[in-house]
Amino acid sequence: MAPRVDDVVRLCSQLSAQEQIKVAVRGAGRGALMAGGGAFVGALLGGPPGMAFGGVAGSLLAAWSASGQFRPLPQILAELPPAQREKLYEDVRAVLTGLDWTDAAHLLALVTGNAALRQRVLAALLAYVTKELRAEVRYKD
Repeated sequence: MAPRVDDVVRLCSQLSAQEQIKVAVRGAGRGALMAGGGAFVGALLGGPPGMAFGGVAGSLLAAWSASGQFRPLPQILAELPPAQREKLYEDVRAVLTGLDWTDAAHLLALVTGNAALRQRVLAALLAYVTKELRAEVRYKD
């Protein structure tokens, strides 16, 4: 089963590289802590006006620290642990029903040769990335 998983992950890596897709895993928890921490410190130092100022300053700091953290999707896919690779395989395999391939190169040729199938695979990949990895997606810079 592992070679099939590897074939699908390679397919997803190749397609996302061709589309130049980059993702950033959201640091929502860290951002909330920065904003809340800024509001707390501002309240201690300046009362209600300080809380407002601290909250804004903390939010700006969180936004600044999260900017520029987009990485190529193939890099993210290469770092996936086995359980997440298996989940990606299951999600994309649902789109590939009825398709039989011998290796990753054959699978890539089958998918890229069919525009509708290629779009369905990309849609499944992006759905996985946004739902399972909770990542923000960016296309071609």
